[in-house]
Formats: sequence, C-alpha cells, structure tokens
Amino acid sequence: MAISKDLLDILACPKCKGDIYLTDKEDGLICDACKLLYEIRDDIPIMLIDEAKPLDA
Repeated sequence: MAISKDLLDILACPKCKGDIYLTDKEDGLICDACKLLYEIRDDIPIMLIDEAKPLDA
C-alpha cells in the first residue's frame, strides 16, 4: 500500500515547513530545500528531523 495522494498533499518538511515529494522508488520523501530524505517504513513516513538522511550533493 502506497502513501495516498491526499496525505502527500498535506505533508510538509518538519524542518523548513516546505514542500516534499515522493522518491521514484516510493520509499521516501524528499525536501529539496533542506536536502533531506525522510524514509517510509511499513507504509509510514518517518517525519522526524533526527531520523532524516542527508541527500548526497
């Protein structure tokens, strides 16, 4: 089960409150402004700043 479009529309980056979008593999959410990846585990987005992974430059 994937993340619903309605949920994606209301989610925002917890750090900058900016827009996020789904990765191509649908395994995480990306914030371009903060260069962070928020993983999706068991169909649940982990929206914790401390758990986010920095994107490679």
